[in-house]
Amino acid sequence: MATRKTKPAVGFSDDERAAMKEHARELKAAAGRGSRASKADGEKDVLEKIAAMAEPDRAIAERIHAIVTANAPELTPKTWYGMPAYAKAGKVVCFFRSAEKFTSRYATLGFEDMATLDDGSMWPTSFALTKITAEDEARIGELVRRAAG
Repeated sequence: MATRKTKPAVGFSDDERAAMKEHARELKAAAGRGSRASKADGEKDVLEKIAAMAEPDRAIAERIHAIVTANAPELTPKTWYGMPAYAKAGKVVCFFRSAEKFTSRYATLGFEDMATLDDGSMWPTSFALTKITAEDEARIGELVRRAAG
């Protein structure tokens, strides 16, 4: 008797679908603000998202926010898929993703294409975070300065 193999489920997870819906809400809110949108609006949105996070993600996100705003004040805070992000000319340069959001064992600091971190033919675009030490703060500050160009 032959047994039939079942295919694994394909498509987006519930967490991924929720993040996409959050992004759609962000785009709608930004469109509603139109030309009235300010850097303060983005900062408020980011701080609200950070405040809603559970520990230890909240503590890490607060440090990332402080490091980014201190080292690259030209970047504009905004939410991106429900997470804190920092943009230049409307395009995300770097972002924080909490571990809790996607039930991961670590939070992530990531960099998008706008980040000017190029180093030869291969370089990292995201970093796992479980806590932030003074050494990490210095490294993150340098990465953010480079990424902002």
